[in-house]
Amino acid sequence: MAEQPESVGGLAELYLGNILYALERCALAMAEEGRGADAKFYRGIGKLLAEAHGKAKQASSEPTA
Repeated sequence: MAEQPESVGGLAELYLGNILYALERCALAMAEEGRGADAKFYRGIGKLLAEAHGKAKQASSEPTA
């Protein structure tokens, strides 16, 4: 069994898909309740996390000169 990351960042990286899913479900529920501003806030968090992950992944896959 793989060792669990002990840092907040490591855990967030490991469970990012689950976190993004939960944020979207939360945003959907809020939108259905008429809380559009709250839904937009949580979708914004998800977008920032996804973009940061993409940038980190791209930086780690770039060849070093």
